[in-house]
Amino acid sequence: MDHSIIQPERLNSDLEVAREVLNTEAAGLLSLAAGLGDRFGQAIERLASASGRVVVSGMGKSGHVGRKIAATLASTGTPALFVHPAEASHGDLGMIVAGDALLALSNSGETAELADLVAHSRRFALPLVAITARPDSTLARSADVALILPKAAEACPMGLAPTTSTTMQVALGDAIAVALLTRRGFTAADFRQIHPGGRLGARLRRVRDVMHAGEAMPLGSPETTMATALVRMTEKRFGCLGIVGSDGVLSGIITDGDLRRSMGPDLLMRAAGDVMTLSPRTIGPDALAVEALHAMNSHERPVTTLFVVDAGGRPAGILHVHDLLRAGLA
Repeated sequence: MDHSIIQPERLNSDLEVAREVLNTEAAGLLSLAAGLGDRFGQAIERLASASGRVVVSGMGKSGHVGRKIAATLASTGTPALFVHPAEASHGDLGMIVAGDALLALSNSGETAELADLVAHSRRFALPLVAITARPDSTLARSADVALILPKAAEACPMGLAPTTSTTMQVALGDAIAVALLTRRGFTAADFRQIHPGGRLGARLRRVRDVMHAGEAMPLGSPETTMATALVRMTEKRFGCLGIVGSDGVLSGIITDGDLRRSMGPDLLMRAAGDVMTLSPRTIGPDALAVEALHAMNSHERPVTTLFVVDAGGRPAGILHVHDLLRAGLA
């Protein structure tokens, strides 16, 4: 589309509408945050004490929000699933078992399709937390804890389309998920275990997960002749050789740059300790792989290889920038 033909007045009008929508929804979120009280803590207590899963349900737009909340809960350490309320009435109630807790969403609190699910929770004494805008609704009165959305204008100019109300539901779901995450002591390592794929999973990988260890490491002693050092560097294909002292500590490194700087007729006869660069750049095995990438590139002269050393400075592995590329970090 050629946007040049759109009149400036129309563009300005669209922009005003967008800003009005965002400001209206932001006002709703501020009101929601200000109104949170003891009931929120009670809801978290109910959900956290469940030995099973948090079963989320809702109809229509609330159902779409509920699916997102269930996914967020599951991805942050709280076992959760979404059950469609209409399907629940036709057999999916069997998915909800002892030990589970329910989180039901309905702006009006009178969604007929939730009736069987609510009755099921009461019949088997399953904790029920409701998110609704009406404190006097059937859902609110049936729940163990009802989280009430504040009165807020929908961003739709007719005040009909669920906009502000669903935004508040999403945000409240995020607040619940993060509160449960914090209570459980969920860590970045835990997060990676259930997010192994994609760039996010790659950024949470540890150096030990991608490094080369054991015989793969190109190592030599200070007494190693450069003739032997060159052969070892070629065999291991990392373009370097780590120099380890008699105490097992990594004391230096020989790189292609060191070879060029030391080039001479007697190079092959010299000892590696005479050619090496002292105190090479290193990283620990428990560091994040993304930290290794930063260490490679953060100096005036970037490097392509890092030795991985333990707390005592002894080589535990070696890491090449290509390993990080393959892991999806760059």
